[in-house]
Amino acid sequence: MVLAAEESQNEEPGPAAPVTMFGPDFPFPYDDWLRHPAGLGTIPSRWHGTEVAVVGGGIAGMVAAYELLRLGLRPVLYEAEEIGGRMRSVPFAEHPDVLAEMGAMRFPLAATTLFHYIDTVGLRTRHFPNPLDPHTSSTVIDLEGERYRARTPDELPNVFAEVADAWDKTLQEGAALSTMTQAIAHRDVPTIKSIWNQLVPRLDDQSFYGFLAASPAFTSFRHREIFGQIGFGTGGWDTDFPNSVLEILRIVYTEADADQRLIVGGSNQLPRGIWSHEPADSAHWPAGTSLAGLHGGRPRGAVTELRRTPEGIAVTDADGTRRTYPCVVFTGQHRLLLSTVRCDQSLLPRPHWTALERTHYMSSSKLFVLTDRPFWLDTDPETGEQVMGMTLTDRLPRGVYVFDDGPDRPGLMCLSYTWNDDSQKIAALDPEERLEVLLSALEDIYPSVDIRSHVIAGPVVTTWENEPRFMGAFRANLPGHYRYQRRLFTHFMQRDLPAEQRGLFLAGDDISWTGGFAEGAVTTALNAVWGVVRHLGGACHPDNPGPGDRYDELAPLELPEG
Repeated sequence: MVLAAEESQNEEPGPAAPVTMFGPDFPFPYDDWLRHPAGLGTIPSRWHGTEVAVVGGGIAGMVAAYELLRLGLRPVLYEAEEIGGRMRSVPFAEHPDVLAEMGAMRFPLAATTLFHYIDTVGLRTRHFPNPLDPHTSSTVIDLEGERYRARTPDELPNVFAEVADAWDKTLQEGAALSTMTQAIAHRDVPTIKSIWNQLVPRLDDQSFYGFLAASPAFTSFRHREIFGQIGFGTGGWDTDFPNSVLEILRIVYTEADADQRLIVGGSNQLPRGIWSHEPADSAHWPAGTSLAGLHGGRPRGAVTELRRTPEGIAVTDADGTRRTYPCVVFTGQHRLLLSTVRCDQSLLPRPHWTALERTHYMSSSKLFVLTDRPFWLDTDPETGEQVMGMTLTDRLPRGVYVFDDGPDRPGLMCLSYTWNDDSQKIAALDPEERLEVLLSALEDIYPSVDIRSHVIAGPVVTTWENEPRFMGAFRANLPGHYRYQRRLFTHFMQRDLPAEQRGLFLAGDDISWTGGFAEGAVTTALNAVWGVVRHLGGACHPDNPGPGDRYDELAPLELPEG
């Protein structure tokens, strides 16, 4: 099926524009909203200095708290562990300046709202070594015992080009890829809405694999298998095969899987940088005020209970301290509201509880080691090629990433980056057992390379489904979950809710349309900020309307519930 778009309001496409994570479900320009000189809005002065709670110190919590501070409120941050959430950069004890990124580690330039904050705190980024990226010195693909080495896709055997062509044809014919990406680049809302609102009802119940299998371009099982195992852009796609194809289209349309960067010095510098940043334009607060300063250097501890009271929403922490706030922004993994955090059921509408119950989370594991040097850059005397490269394989490691800061510095290897079933294969193993099975698998791929002799520290490991404060890496909708996701994303619009269900605002990437991407965490945090401003009787400047002010124009398609 080839989709037809309504005639765009832009008669001429205009100059080339970058594709950004703009839509397609809710095409609001968060980056422009942040940059506007009028700011995000104002609240009545009687609320200045009033405490509001922000639960969770990941990137969503830090952005929400930072912007609420700028508006003149006093955010009270609760964090059960360390500031950063899944922006977790773990140092090696032997070399604390070398960091293993256990969670978020690559950020697309299309994430322009996220990069607003990266620029605000003055962080540097550099290219992430994804497979076949122009800045990746070598990529090795290992499938069914056959090994292929390349720097560009053109150097691979023809079957890989056939798979890439099948993927492009499937996207063009089944999802109007070129038309949609151009519309997103030019922020052409009518065209975006026209295409997406046709796709959602047709594909909501379709899995990613079903979408591929139904395409005339992917009639070959072998092509589907190769695509699942090695994919294009960031690597293999088969762990996403059970998920809704709408999840995949959101990523592809917005180029979230392309041109990715790592944050030099560790991704956790971003939430920590926001924590200590002193905005120059805060209402109410004097110059030099920061979130860290308002908290005496550390946030409050874990939240154990949320309750409605006549005065507002009562938050109880692990120390047993109970404080009441007019508003609470909850940014932790939202399945915690079903388990770890005792939550008054009246705080959310019943359909939203159902949506939380149905939320599906991806599993994920990583293992890093430190090496004496970036030995993988050594030249093999027999082939003249690097002895190793970034590796995609159908064996247990699945994805092996290599990082170097120069020949005289230790090297960093992510020996395995796995998802779902692949993560669960090693979830019960201790770190040393994991290292052993991964090295054994890599010895089969690189029999002439003695990786073990170069390892000087590690392993550093995580399995997110085993983490009690997370219980999974990130949300990924299954077929039929669009309605649930819409309920959660639109919760910041509380005008039609009864009074007893207002004041609690959900934020975080599992509320966004792009689970697992920091951009979604940031934009939902900004939705929650708009909700708090409105809840307290404030408003945005007429020249800079916020997401709620434009909601009726941009609202995600609502599918029938009957």
